[in-house]
Amino acid sequence: MSMQDPIADLLTRIRNAQMAGHTQVSIPNSRVKRSIVQVLSDEGYVGNWEATDGVKSELSVELKYHQGAPVIEAIERVSRPGLRIYKEVGELPEVRGGLGVAIVSTNKGVMTDKSARAQGVGGEVLCTVF
Repeated sequence: MSMQDPIADLLTRIRNAQMAGHTQVSIPNSRVKRSIVQVLSDEGYVGNWEATDGVKSELSVELKYHQGAPVIEAIERVSRPGLRIYKEVGELPEVRGGLGVAIVSTNKGVMTDKSARAQGVGGEVLCTVF
């Protein structure tokens, strides 16, 4: 069975693991998923992560909690395979007035909306996190 939306699967696995109180989650590995997890790690939403090689290459992501509550309040998919959402640099969304981040896939790589604005590039808005 093929997966229709691997990025939505990544976000759902993180969301479900945090609701269950797990300290880490395993996710099938891909280049885009590694980039998204790296952005989440750089922004402080998840802890350390590592990619394991083998028959089934996986990402092992450490989830973060603050006083027993998950650091990620909400993580939602914006662009999806049936409806891609592209935004120019001036149209990139601000999540919760700048308190959250939008993860954007640009021609310069996967980055936050703030980084995309600083570099003057737009792209596909993959997800929002706050």
